[in-house]
Amino acid sequence: MVEQCQPKGPFSPSKSTWARTEPLLPPAREEGHLCAQGQSQCPAEMASAEPNAEDAAEAEEAVYEVLPCDRMELSQRLAVEELITTEASYVHNIQLCVSDIRAHLQKKQLPELDLEGLFSNTNDILHVSRRFLKGLEATAGSGQEQLLCISTLFQEFKEEMETVYKVYCASYDHALQLVESYRRDPRLQEEILDTLNATVPHTGASDLSFFLVMPVQRVTKYPLLLGKILENTPSSASAHSALEAAARAMAQVNANINEYKRRREVATKYNKAEHLTLRDRLARLNTHSIAKKTTRLSRLLMHEAGIVAKTEDKEYDDLEEKFQCVASSVATLKENMASYLGHLEAFLLPTPHQSDLQVDEGPAQQYRRLSERLQSAVFPEFKQRVDRLVWQPLCSLSDMLEGPQQLVKKRLDKLLDYEEIQARKSEMGSVSYDEEAAMNTYLAINDLLVAELPQFNQVAVQLLEQILRSFSSLQLDLAAQVLHQAEKELEQLPHGHMPLPSFWKVVEDSLQQSGAQLRAFCQAFETVTPSPGAQPLTPAEERKVLSLVSKHGPDKLYQVTSNISGSKDLDLTLLRGQIVALLQGADTKGNTSRWLVDAGGPRGFVPAAKLRPYSPVQVQQPGMQLLTLDSGTERRRHSYASPEAPRPQVATFTPTFRVVAGFSFAARSPQEVTLQAGQPVVVLEPHDKKGSTEWSLVEVNGQRGYVPSSYLVTVPVQDPAGWSLPV
Repeated sequence: MVEQCQPKGPFSPSKSTWARTEPLLPPAREEGHLCAQGQSQCPAEMASAEPNAEDAAEAEEAVYEVLPCDRMELSQRLAVEELITTEASYVHNIQLCVSDIRAHLQKKQLPELDLEGLFSNTNDILHVSRRFLKGLEATAGSGQEQLLCISTLFQEFKEEMETVYKVYCASYDHALQLVESYRRDPRLQEEILDTLNATVPHTGASDLSFFLVMPVQRVTKYPLLLGKILENTPSSASAHSALEAAARAMAQVNANINEYKRRREVATKYNKAEHLTLRDRLARLNTHSIAKKTTRLSRLLMHEAGIVAKTEDKEYDDLEEKFQCVASSVATLKENMASYLGHLEAFLLPTPHQSDLQVDEGPAQQYRRLSERLQSAVFPEFKQRVDRLVWQPLCSLSDMLEGPQQLVKKRLDKLLDYEEIQARKSEMGSVSYDEEAAMNTYLAINDLLVAELPQFNQVAVQLLEQILRSFSSLQLDLAAQVLHQAEKELEQLPHGHMPLPSFWKVVEDSLQQSGAQLRAFCQAFETVTPSPGAQPLTPAEERKVLSLVSKHGPDKLYQVTSNISGSKDLDLTLLRGQIVALLQGADTKGNTSRWLVDAGGPRGFVPAAKLRPYSPVQVQQPGMQLLTLDSGTERRRHSYASPEAPRPQVATFTPTFRVVAGFSFAARSPQEVTLQAGQPVVVLEPHDKKGSTEWSLVEVNGQRGYVPSSYLVTVPVQDPAGWSLPV
């Protein structure tokens, strides 16, 4: 009897067994009801028209022997049916979520809705689940091999399921946060409810969480469904071991998903780039943080000094080296591209073709038309394409690198903590709960980086290559468009059909000829520059010249012969006719063609070729004769001319300069003379009897005596008709 009830397959029991199974379950369900009514008739007696007591006893004994076996087989069949039917219902709901709900929300074009954050990779889950359901439905006709086929199917799909479900489960919490935020917005909540009522009114769902939780529930239910099938499969069955392996595999898939989710939570905590002010950083300092940073620093110093060995991870080190290389390349390319776009923007600013110039028809007019077409259409379009296809993707790639860079830095900190705790654990034998959590944090970050850096590096390199290809293609397109626009104009130019080597020879000759003409013009301009004319000085100019004379002396004054535009650092911009004082006849590098001058306030360098010695307008008195400075004017020479100055013959003029007292001075001995500020004096000797220039012998109002030389100031004499200065 026992051999007879052994199942030959989940859906193919023996004929005798199936015949006994059919009438057994209904009486078993109604047994309590029948006993309650006091009826003692059994199912075996109902199957026979003329039962006897002996046959009834045998039939009842057979029922209780066969019933457990048949119930196990039926439960097994129901568990398999539950697996297939619930999978079909799950796929149908995911299909509604992707094709109906998401598509309907996407048509609304609500910028506040983050559809990617809500639905994550449901498309990938739907694709895998469809193929998995198709495989499950195909096992229905396998007969006795159905359980083996189901076990094999789970083994085949476990990796794909783990890949798609771990991504979804890791982002599930974020999706719930989005749903909660949308629930607080009445307008968005109304739009979501409108979508649910329009697409899935039969579900009665009040928000998106009804559908978003389905993938999480489904992947966790696979081990339970397999366990239920396994419970109703005899251990002697051929599919028992296969079902056990499938159940363990799906349980491991769930464990891996949970571990991945935990790693992602750790990564989310540490990969955010924080831009803290100094005040915020100081506010975070406490005894614990200072002690932790001190321990890390000491551990790092011991690594560098070779006192303790550094934990080696060849696999991670190679991945990090490649990642840092990619990050450096992206940063360099972004910097260069920013500079390129800046130069392109500056290139597009000038618009010479818009100037209303009277240019005859010819090469200049042809170039103007070409320039107009390029500046108005070709170059702006090129700039837009560069911004859209190169700059924006490059900025996105740079932003993508911030999270992994923060995680790599945090891994080093956690590695130092891990090594310190490991050393303490080896000494003491145990660690605290917080220290164990810190070790687990390092392991989670390290495992996550080792698992995902290869794929991240690969994707980053692909994006970088695509950006470079796009930029190269844009450059080629620009060259082709410019050449296409220029072809018509080039054909009309005088040298349009000339061979390229001959054309470049003509260009070189033209440039050399133009350069020679320009140099000749500049030379002629410098040599035939007309002498500056004279014009009256304004009071401000008079005060400026007086200040320069008092500071530097009249022999240091120079006049600007032409306008000077400063082009370098410390260069001055001066107008023609301005008066300056020479400070040094060379620049800091010893270049004598650039002089350091004082312009009456600002000081800087000017070209020496554009300066000439300044001499005020000379008013010659009639009948004056040429005299030398060795005559009676020798004494006056000391007050305004250097002793080493040459002594050329000059005409006798009205006094151009005079010496006045710049400050009041009270005589303290008979050898000194009293001065009043502004009082004219005559310098007899610019030194005392010992040759010291600190004292000068002067004559004031017929009195002679010594006064401090620093109290004397040389000023120009203003002509009654107005002192005039060349400009």
